[in-house]
Amino acid sequence: MDERRLSQLLSGFPRVRVLVVGDFFLDKYLILDRRLSEVSLETGLEAYQVVEVRPSPGAAGTVTANLRALGVRVTALSVIGDDGEGYELKRALHRLRVGVDPLIVRPGRYTPTYTKPVMREPDGREHELNRLDIKNRTPLPRELEDEIITCLRDLVPYVDGLAIVDQVQERNCGVVTDRVREELARLAREYPEKIFIADSRERIGLFRDVILKPNRREAALAVGGDPERKADRDEVRHWGDELQRRSGRPVFITAAEEGIYLFTAEGFQHVPAVPVEGPIDPVGAGDSVMAGLLAALCAGGSLVEAATLANLVAAVTIRQLGTTGTATPNQVLAQFRALRDRADLGS
Repeated sequence: MDERRLSQLLSGFPRVRVLVVGDFFLDKYLILDRRLSEVSLETGLEAYQVVEVRPSPGAAGTVTANLRALGVRVTALSVIGDDGEGYELKRALHRLRVGVDPLIVRPGRYTPTYTKPVMREPDGREHELNRLDIKNRTPLPRELEDEIITCLRDLVPYVDGLAIVDQVQERNCGVVTDRVREELARLAREYPEKIFIADSRERIGLFRDVILKPNRREAALAVGGDPERKADRDEVRHWGDELQRRSGRPVFITAAEEGIYLFTAEGFQHVPAVPVEGPIDPVGAGDSVMAGLLAALCAGGSLVEAATLANLVAAVTIRQLGTTGTATPNQVLAQFRALRDRADLGS
């Protein structure tokens, strides 16, 4: 892909409309200042003092933030609680100018939240303490599944693509339940011109008729491999071929510094990662790849072009330390030029 083609794809992003359906979390960072700590009169324990609160959308919200940074128009579909965390999540999505009308707010359901305390020591060092998780641990009620399915049927005709983000480990306790997953497959068959792409922490092997984007661990888990061992390329090819056969659609397996392995009915291709020097923070890299793939495919890019663009997006975001990064079109273009200039110097 040359610069002209990359620019053409990037310039098309503001015309792309996507629906992000799945598990929207609130990521809530609490910055604690050790110098201000007190002793609780009731317990005698150290009482941490919060000096800064940084809430942001997580899980499906991270994919959403990456899509918005690229200029894509986004609507969010999920179930959240009638609680303070849900209010903060909606407010954060509003700031990103995301369509939130389809968000279903229900008492009795939690807004999934990762609370991340970060201790700031007297010498200025910061380190994370134990995370506090709020999750729904009971199955999504059938009436909420019905609402999600109705919203999908109403919204899919008006978008160019869907990001399906299944992040809850407990089966059927998140938004993408077995019934919802079956409906997504049916809609993908009904609207073959639209891009459906799924990411799932635990169940990527159960999706059918949609593009899959697992990482190596998720792919191994889906086909009975060892998710804890770093597999060689032959094993990854076996996993990708099997997932492609099951889904009937292309599969992108992300492999960190190795880049992306692409599997189609015609065969296998490797799209190398963009070399990055210096310290990196890989948190959220998979979500930025998901956003780059969906945006590029909806803008008319080929599968290889989409993987190339997604690798460029990830190269930008992983250099943003201590935060879940995003990439703008200008940053993606600058990354491409830096890569091209480096290649020219080496020739």
